[in-house]
Amino acid sequence: MARLVVGLTGGIGSGKSAAAHLFRELGAAIVDADEIAHELTSAGGVAIPAIRDTLGPQFIDGSGALDRERTRTRVFSNPRVRKALETVLHPMIRREVIQRVSESRGRYVVVVIPLLFETGGYSGLLSRIAVVDCPEALQIARTRSRSGLSESAIRSIMSTQVPRSTRLAGADDVLNNLGSLEELGAQVRALHEKYLRIASLCDAGNP
Repeated sequence: MARLVVGLTGGIGSGKSAAAHLFRELGAAIVDADEIAHELTSAGGVAIPAIRDTLGPQFIDGSGALDRERTRTRVFSNPRVRKALETVLHPMIRREVIQRVSESRGRYVVVVIPLLFETGGYSGLLSRIAVVDCPEALQIARTRSRSGLSESAIRSIMSTQVPRSTRLAGADDVLNNLGSLEELGAQVRALHEKYLRIASLCDAGNP
């Protein structure tokens, strides 16, 4: 049976997590690629041996987990290290995403994939792509407030992501996260109703 699977993405600080939380509250099943990545790289995580073999033991902390601070610094300053880490992690994340989608319950599934356009490999899974969007200046302000990172560090992260225009060009649906949580919530509710209608067509065999 066909099933509606929505990929939810957006740049750093755009509000993906807030949108995902709102979709969850409305009853959508949520699969989060970032949560999966964190599980894979925690102490005893499946990805740890491969990361140690590929990048070296200096990237593993005393607890046996990925040393996130060291890795973040190296990944955004060294494309070779970033590529090596992606080669290890992205196939593992993708396999787990597919597995969790198949096991999830709900009228439709929202898969939160921050680097959807950067990594690729999800085209056969996703029915639609929803992009959470806001101006770059707002991305920077929100990320600074949330994380305490400097503007230069945030811009370094943004430089590894596709341009805003590329995300918007690839979107089936756009959530304009320019204002309050209530305003975002109204847009999410409208998309939720739309997705329920599409899901009903999928259930009837007419995607």
